[in-house]
Amino acid sequence: MHWKTGSFYLFVSPWLIGFILFTVGPMLYSIYISLTSWNLTTPPQWIGLGNYVTAAQDPRLRQALEVTFAFSLISVPLNVLLSFLVSLLMNVKLRGIYFFRTFFYLPLLVSGVAQAVLFSRIFDPNTGVINTLLRAFGIQGPLWLLDPNWALTAVIIMTLWTVGGNMIIYLAGLQDIPPFLYEAAEIDGATTMQKFRYITVPQMTPILFFNIITGLIGALQTFTPGYIFGKGGPGNSLLFYVYYLFTNAFNYFKMGYGSALAWILFVIVMILTLIIFRTSRSWVHYEID
Repeated sequence: MHWKTGSFYLFVSPWLIGFILFTVGPMLYSIYISLTSWNLTTPPQWIGLGNYVTAAQDPRLRQALEVTFAFSLISVPLNVLLSFLVSLLMNVKLRGIYFFRTFFYLPLLVSGVAQAVLFSRIFDPNTGVINTLLRAFGIQGPLWLLDPNWALTAVIIMTLWTVGGNMIIYLAGLQDIPPFLYEAAEIDGATTMQKFRYITVPQMTPILFFNIITGLIGALQTFTPGYIFGKGGPGNSLLFYVYYLFTNAFNYFKMGYGSALAWILFVIVMILTLIIFRTSRSWVHYEID
């Protein structure tokens, strides 16, 4: 028994040591840094909660929160629902279906920077594909990424290009639904919509829940569009929270303030995640329920 216990700790120790050194250690150190004023060139000076007080009074931080929350509130539901609809279309026995599944999944393999550069060309008001098509129908397209009123909309549209990630997860869940449930429903005379409402949707709620959680966490940490599309976009319309954190920490070398912003984001993500977990009890159904 002692030999087995010793072997367990021996095999897990590389991961455990790495986790402590590269995750737990830096996180604890960042708590200390968030309570100091530090610009990398001088020793950290203890200021207590000064950085958090500054954050509470920072108008640009409030703007970054507004942009990030607006983006998350729109993009996450759109991605969750659209990827679910695509997975339903891909869950059919059709010749060549594997090609279409691959087609929808491939954009996920493109890096975030490459995506941003590609869509900066697509949304170009003069030579971009979208406005060129609109002009063909006599419609004058917007300036997209150059217009504060349209920049966030353009980024939300860009995120829909990567629905393939959630699609694969949904597809695995759809194919895991026991066929006898549909067979029993057919015997009872259930219509296609009734089977979808009373079998497919309840069986898929755990995966819907998972995709909502991961989608929300990812949306709140959005960085690349704000950085690539004009350093915060026109009129700071793309001033995402993590981009604002980045500029403070690595452009202005306000490491203490940047650490404080990181912990504020951590608390926000944790609170929203806990709220979703609490509300999930009323709509997420598991087979053991």
